[in-house]
Amino acid sequence: MPAIRKTAITPLLTDRLRGLLGARGWPRALALRRAFAVLLVMLACALVLRPAAAHDGPAGHVVVTTHDLPAGHTLTSADVAVRTLPVGLRPSAALNSVAAAVGRVLASTVRAGEPLTDVRLLGPADTTLTAGDPRAEAVPVRLADPSVADLLRPGLRVDVITAATDHATDPVLATDATVIAVRDTGRTAGQQDRLVLLALPAASATRVAAISLRQPVTVTLR
Repeated sequence: MPAIRKTAITPLLTDRLRGLLGARGWPRALALRRAFAVLLVMLACALVLRPAAAHDGPAGHVVVTTHDLPAGHTLTSADVAVRTLPVGLRPSAALNSVAAAVGRVLASTVRAGEPLTDVRLLGPADTTLTAGDPRAEAVPVRLADPSVADLLRPGLRVDVITAATDHATDPVLATDATVIAVRDTGRTAGQQDRLVLLALPAASATRVAAISLRQPVTVTLR
């Protein structure tokens, strides 16, 4: 009886893969997938950390507030702290020491953690920025009616007038003055004493300062 000749059958795809990977091919493939997953995780972490690395470089000190503070507040050592920031993130003209901030008066409300710059504090820089005039000067006045000060906010434009008792004095002392800050300085005759700081041109500032010492003044809002 003639011998039966076996015909080769085309191997299946799984047989080919098993032949390529060996007897333990599937465990080896699983290990490769796990290694690839680990590499992807490492790459993702590197991408997340990359923006922070972009800020690496020289750093400097900056003074920040430790809590929310109102305009007109006099800073103490408990109100500020020094933080280190990359030079690229440090605001222009920022204060860099607690000593430079203590005793200064805030020209506007600030939030906790906000860096302090010269324009946040009463002084030439803030007066110039608020008034929009490099020749402007700051004049403190007490209003005849302290409750009017409750209506004022930094940046408001007002006219300064007086209830003059002599006909030689023009009741309008200055026009288009800018409110820089309103400060509480205590109580007088049962009322809260409010000091209003106004930015005025030099000529008007001198006149307002002199007359407010001997005559009551108030403001009208524009």
